[in-house]
Amino acid sequence: MANHLCRGIVGSYTRWIYHGEGFESDDENDDIEINDNDSDFDSMEELLNDVGVANFGESWRHSLELDTGACTEKEGEASRFLRLLSKAEKSLYPGCEKYSKLSFIVHILHLKTMNRWTCKSTDMLLKFLHQVFPTALIPSSYYEAKNFIRELGLKCEKIHACKNDCALFWNENKGLDHCPNEKCKAPRYKSPNSKIPRKVLRYFPLKPRLQRLFVNKEIARDMRWHKKRRVDNENMMRHPVDSLAWKDFDRNHKSFAEDPRNVRLGLASDGFNPFGTMSNSYSIWPVILVLTLDPFFFLSMIIPGPKAPGNDIDIYFRPLVDELKELFATGVETYDAFREEKFMLRAALLWTINDFPAYGYLSGWSIKGYKACPVCLDETTSLYLNNGHKCCYMGHPRFLPIDHKWRREKKQFNGEREHRQAPRTLSGEEVLQQLLRIEQVEFGKAPDLLQ
Repeated sequence: MANHLCRGIVGSYTRWIYHGEGFESDDENDDIEINDNDSDFDSMEELLNDVGVANFGESWRHSLELDTGACTEKEGEASRFLRLLSKAEKSLYPGCEKYSKLSFIVHILHLKTMNRWTCKSTDMLLKFLHQVFPTALIPSSYYEAKNFIRELGLKCEKIHACKNDCALFWNENKGLDHCPNEKCKAPRYKSPNSKIPRKVLRYFPLKPRLQRLFVNKEIARDMRWHKKRRVDNENMMRHPVDSLAWKDFDRNHKSFAEDPRNVRLGLASDGFNPFGTMSNSYSIWPVILVLTLDPFFFLSMIIPGPKAPGNDIDIYFRPLVDELKELFATGVETYDAFREEKFMLRAALLWTINDFPAYGYLSGWSIKGYKACPVCLDETTSLYLNNGHKCCYMGHPRFLPIDHKWRREKKQFNGEREHRQAPRTLSGEEVLQQLLRIEQVEFGKAPDLLQ
């Protein structure tokens, strides 16, 4: 025991075979099964059909062929999509019945992601394959493969941001070369001539992703499940529709609740170190919109590092907030493949999912000090520990039933009996009134703003 405590565990003992760990490889990708028997033409056709219906309507194939010569707003988009369709229907090489150019590129990019290939190694592989099979429709570089996939319409908006998290160079600030905050004025680019931004927010628009849910008939049918097929049981919570938040929202917004196809979302966010090592201090914040289960998680944005945004996270949410406002107020025209009709799809954000520090960033409530509890608010019972130099929060028995025996216990808690009721939960209107009393807030981490 003394030897272990003083000298530590043997450094070469990395696989704990004497403590239950096996000899086999623990590579997370080893269990992935690759089926080489099925043709990918059908799946690629289904993918393209979903994209076509979502962007151009139910009879998209016929209408695009008729309108290619017309001058319309979507002329360029339609011609690109028809080009993509023609390439998807061509074999990778004469006589190949398994892969088209599109399915080949999708497989290559999938392998790159699953096996963590670098961009350079992928580029070298594609160049080599292009030289070995010159007649095949193989892209000559990784850049060419990415450009081909972009025509599917899964776009990522790159929005430049101030390096001190003061503002986004977006909308009214789009043409500026310096931060609009007078106390910051940090340059937008690394150098005046390079046009390489110092910080970039990657934002994935929500509306086209919600529209594509209804292109698939089965998914479009299941979007009504919570109202059409769910068995209601007041004593059991089996779906978010059973929650108080959902029911209260439906009572206050009856026009929204009338159509079961309207979407209610949750938002989850937290920071992590993408390098997986504590020696390199870096924090990147993905923001994910949650619909139901994991196949319907939407990556909304990636907030860049190296430092956590902290309370300045609000500036990065502006594109998402603007899009959610539009989706709630007016909605977006969407084709429903199950009912074979168009309707105005609306969406609302009901929940946030996060740990306590991230809760403080997202809500703006201070999670430190004497009033750190976001439930008790001004009624928070706290005690400063002189020796520990920390705040200790008391009064937990007040959340118990009024006749619970722990309310009378003194020794196990703070030495006093608890007779108070649980604090009243504020309504959304009351929280909004409190927010309206807050003076103008300046965001950012510039030196002048931190003084």
